[in-house]
Amino acid sequence: MRVATDIGGTFTDLVFFDYDKKTKEVKKVEVSKSSTTPGEFEKGILNTIEKIGLDLNTIDFFAHGTTVVINAITERKGSKTALITTEGFRDVLEIARGTRPDLYNFNFKKEEPFVERYLRQEVKERINYLGEVIIPLDETSVDKHITTFIKEGVEAIAICFLHGYKNPVHEKQLASYIRKNHPQFEIITSHEVTREWREYERTSSTVLSAYVKPIATKYLNNLTHHLQKLGYKNNLYIMQSNGGITTVEDVKANPITLIESGPASGMLGAVVLGRTIGKENLLVLDIGGTTAKCSLIENGIPKIVTTYNIEKTKTQAGFPILTPVIDIVEIGNGGGSIAWLDDGGKMRVGPKSAAANPGPSSYGKGGINFTTTDANVVCNRIHKDYFLGGELKPDFDSLKNAAQPLCEELDMTMEEVARGVIRVANSNMINALKSVSVNKGYDPRDFSLVVIGGGGPMHGAYLGEELQMPEIIIPLNAGVFSAFGMLMSDLRRDYIRTDVMDLNEDKFADLKIVFQDMKNEAIMAYERDAYQKEDIEFEYYLDLRYNGQEHSVKLKLSDLDDLKMDEIELDFHQLHKKRYAFSLVDTKIEIVNYHLVAEVIVNKPVIGKVEAKGYTVDDALITTENVDFDVSGIYQSRFFDRDKLDPGMNIAGPAIIVEQSTSTVVPPNHQFRIDDYANIIISKIN
Repeated sequence: MRVATDIGGTFTDLVFFDYDKKTKEVKKVEVSKSSTTPGEFEKGILNTIEKIGLDLNTIDFFAHGTTVVINAITERKGSKTALITTEGFRDVLEIARGTRPDLYNFNFKKEEPFVERYLRQEVKERINYLGEVIIPLDETSVDKHITTFIKEGVEAIAICFLHGYKNPVHEKQLASYIRKNHPQFEIITSHEVTREWREYERTSSTVLSAYVKPIATKYLNNLTHHLQKLGYKNNLYIMQSNGGITTVEDVKANPITLIESGPASGMLGAVVLGRTIGKENLLVLDIGGTTAKCSLIENGIPKIVTTYNIEKTKTQAGFPILTPVIDIVEIGNGGGSIAWLDDGGKMRVGPKSAAANPGPSSYGKGGINFTTTDANVVCNRIHKDYFLGGELKPDFDSLKNAAQPLCEELDMTMEEVARGVIRVANSNMINALKSVSVNKGYDPRDFSLVVIGGGGPMHGAYLGEELQMPEIIIPLNAGVFSAFGMLMSDLRRDYIRTDVMDLNEDKFADLKIVFQDMKNEAIMAYERDAYQKEDIEFEYYLDLRYNGQEHSVKLKLSDLDDLKMDEIELDFHQLHKKRYAFSLVDTKIEIVNYHLVAEVIVNKPVIGKVEAKGYTVDDALITTENVDFDVSGIYQSRFFDRDKLDPGMNIAGPAIIVEQSTSTVVPPNHQFRIDDYANIIISKIN
């Protein structure tokens, strides 16, 4: 039996599978949803477990995705952190990069570093770019710095030396000294976070990982303790941003790998779904209570980037993090996003959210702001009897009070305001989808749109129509699909090293040595977690660029034992032209980074076909009521119970399909069918 939980900004989701380990056939699926409990996130998980009476003594596998890391950073609620670096480099965080995020936008603001200058200290040491020791580490000044850190209440120390990525001997030496003499600090070194170059980005990544390390460690220890008290006896696995799971101990050593823990699992679940139904080119949109996340999947493979930015906008540079992350664009636009008017009187939706507490005004928990969820309630796209899975009746009095200021400012009725809110929210999401498709040279018409999360199915058909996509896919249990994705994940660890050299056959031997060194490191790490060398599968990537360029592209090597220079060159030229619209076939190629992916494939269920239960369309019909479809008008629409929609059914809209964790909107001039796997497939009627 397998369980996965996912903590979002508003809700905590749980999915439970009972399946046959030999046939991998799923026998039973249960889902549970509870409000997220900020500050004590483990309580939300325990509430979902209690809600369905789950006996953890019977569970073999437990995976977990969390927003603890990203929330601690964005809300500035991490631990007091200090930085020790090479003499002369304490201001790297302050200097950052001189480029503006939007070239012609002069309202640029440089954010304050996460470590104030008086807590950024230097020591004498120097290693050159070849990894050779020029000046040995001088430990004599360290105790003086530590005394200052103790006095200032520092909890975590980040250590980042110049060229520590090439040779970490001094970082290891200093970390060992502090851990031995001052064990009260959480210590993390840059080479434990990444072996990739770029001094500012590497320092930023190390500092941010140190910033969240005490909080993440405490949280994961508490969660493990509570699960053990409830009878869970096996390892707890954590979802990483790279689309793979790993052990708790591995995550505690470098918690920045959790920066996009939850969203990554939803994208991975979509990969598995697409392979199952034969749709390998997908745009995936996950709309939760607080944010919307989207990603592009081509040929069944999600895009992985190794440089990720948080809080980057047109006026803010944000903070770079060197860690493998599924390429996800995230915007502050979810069900709980608040509608407001800017200084010019234009309506905006998000990024501020009503979150779980107090939540949208229709929850009746004291919320005073009008949100996207409230707008869908007003339009009757969320039926009052199936609000939050039927657990709560909408508070229409609170909803009207929240809408009143907008109605007065805009001189509109509440219904007109609600339509406007949905329209603006849809526009925000379309822009996000374009940023991962059109803006990168992909045509959305060549992709299917998979919508997940509690809000995805309510907006998916409108987004697909605007982007002229052929179909919209709503998976089974779409509202808790991110948790489902964790149950389909394998263990994964990424190893990246920078070693710039020309690409030519004479360097193939050196190339293989670098990869072998990383393989040995991966094998040792997995063996510490009781996995065997034979269980590990490896993938090899090179970050390549033209000589003299700054940016590189990532190329997968098909076979490390039989490298062919002409094939690598051809593949690189084609990949570069697709990414940057040109190629320079007569220019030398450089290797920048070596990227090793080490995976352990775990026994997991497969998505199986769903047998028809013999229901008719009339059996699935709940009621017929008016629904507001904005510019299309108000239509008498049928409301269907998803649990009674059998595979093979084809039904014309307008319609609303209700289930425990979400509602699916099928607008006029659209139709839907239920495929063999109980997915809802929406398409436009020509």
